[in-house]
Amino acid sequence: MTRLLYQGVPGVVEEKDVGDPGSDFRTWDSDDPKLREECGVVAIHGHPEAARQAYLGLYALQHRGQESAGIATADGHHLANIKGMGLVSEIFTDEVLAKLPGRMAIGHTRYSTTGDSALLNAQPIRVESTKGLIAIAHNGNLVNLGTVRARLERAGAYFQTTSDSEIIVQLIAHSHAGTLVDAIADSLSQVEGAFSIVMMTRDRVFAARDPRGFRPLSMGRIKNPDGPDTIVFASESCAFDLLRATFERDVLPGELVMVTEDGVTSRHYATGVEQSSCIFEHVYFARPDSKIYGRWVQESRDQMGRQLARESGVAADVVVPVPDSGVTAALGYAEQAGLPFRFGLIRNHYVGRTFIEPEQRVRDFGVRLKLNPVRNLLEGKRVVLIDDSIIRGTTSRKIVRMVRGAGAKEVHLRISCPPTISPCFYGVDTPSKRELIAANKSIEEIRQFIEADSLAYLSLEGLQNSCDGGEGNRFCVACYTGIYPTQWVDVEDILPAAAAL
Repeated sequence: MTRLLYQGVPGVVEEKDVGDPGSDFRTWDSDDPKLREECGVVAIHGHPEAARQAYLGLYALQHRGQESAGIATADGHHLANIKGMGLVSEIFTDEVLAKLPGRMAIGHTRYSTTGDSALLNAQPIRVESTKGLIAIAHNGNLVNLGTVRARLERAGAYFQTTSDSEIIVQLIAHSHAGTLVDAIADSLSQVEGAFSIVMMTRDRVFAARDPRGFRPLSMGRIKNPDGPDTIVFASESCAFDLLRATFERDVLPGELVMVTEDGVTSRHYATGVEQSSCIFEHVYFARPDSKIYGRWVQESRDQMGRQLARESGVAADVVVPVPDSGVTAALGYAEQAGLPFRFGLIRNHYVGRTFIEPEQRVRDFGVRLKLNPVRNLLEGKRVVLIDDSIIRGTTSRKIVRMVRGAGAKEVHLRISCPPTISPCFYGVDTPSKRELIAANKSIEEIRQFIEADSLAYLSLEGLQNSCDGGEGNRFCVACYTGIYPTQWVDVEDILPAAAAL
């Protein structure tokens, strides 16, 4: 079946089966390069307003991506999909949600780490295959997809997007397994890298994590007194609060969960692989009210701050966080150090997070838009400034200058993670090694560059202990060590842009 698009709301695309009445169709064609994403996914099974539930889940996950969003629904017979550029609340009005009937839904909110925000690669992606119609939404990044894609193309696969997600669907379509669930398990075992995915057919919902558990994915339940419970999946458990769902458990690394009208079944398509969950979820990406890898993010960040105070305490008058991601660690630092905590920097919450803006020029301007110092709290004070990370260093220098310009006598910068010295290949937005300041300068040289009176980072051991919390987690810390849990691949070799042309 040819995949066609209906253009309705500006910037919004509605996908329909060929032959749906009342649609103005046009063919979807593009040669945009592959994208590497940090995203959020959600799935709903067994709810009369599945699309609205997916919308609420995506709303709670908006911090994971602000460039595009999409929702696909199914009613047992048909599968509809609408996606667009922008924020979830801008795309999914009541009028748009009314076009998404069904008791099942999957959703996706996306941030393209390469800066390419083409609607082509917005998700969910819907593909008609030999195994039937499948919609998929994916968080993470595959590192062997160049080889897999070439093999599939030789086998006759035709790719309609440049996304990792379609490669998984094409693997399913070309699998020789007899059943769909076997084909999915077979396909997931062939890809290497990070993925938490939700998939949907006309009558089933699937959720899976990669064998190493790089990306988080949680399962929850909404109790329905008059019928079967609603099963929900989300990248972070904070989405369950808005849905009034109860957190049940994490989808395990290497696990494939299937939800049908008959209930929930599970199988492990890969075992015996050492866990290497992304520790940066606890450092920065996840909301503090989420439970990630069995550990509350709020608790991890509090312990990061406390350990930072133990390792690199300094004589000071006040502890000030860089909001919002530095707040919890600053609270822990202040309590451990016996210093007053003050909101000496006020954030304008109508400006997006600078780290997930795709262009450096937007990121730099965002610092001035986003933060404003409180002079009466900073003037004449020795300030301990707490932030979650230093990437390029330019933002940190602007913030230090801002605090000093407000009259601070001393500015001591403390970072609640180790120096970031290597790029991530598994779905987190970090630049190339040549752009990472810690990969090219010593801590003293970084201190001089950002113009702080002192600078200290949390040790790697301190970070790992803070995030484990006795849960037995093992983390990927490649961004701090340069040692990767999968075979090392240069970021430009994951899939060169020229290869996709």
